[in-house]
Amino acid sequence: MKETRLGEFEEVILLLVGILDDEAYAFKITDEFKAQSGRKVSIGSIHSTLSRLEKKGFLESEMGTPSAIRGGRRKRIYSISPLGKQVLAASRDFKMSLWKQYPPFNLDNLQYG
Repeated sequence: MKETRLGEFEEVILLLVGILDDEAYAFKITDEFKAQSGRKVSIGSIHSTLSRLEKKGFLESEMGTPSAIRGGRRKRIYSISPLGKQVLAASRDFKMSLWKQYPPFNLDNLQYG
């Protein structure tokens, strides 16, 4: 049976893959993580997380076309699998349910002004 749990860092990486779409390769994900979070992350952490997410069935990957800029090497491009989309949606729904129960952030209890 495949693992269906999603860690916080894994969730962020999955979301970044979705945001980057056709540009979701390890180096670009690393840059986007730093831009979005303000924190540095090693390319090794990104590679191991992408590999783990692919083994769990949350990501799919394919090799892109060779690039002269990269000396003829190809990039591995990632995309979120249908299972990955389900897991992300479940994570979002669970967290939103919790936030709605937290009184200071319950939209029904907010008072303005």
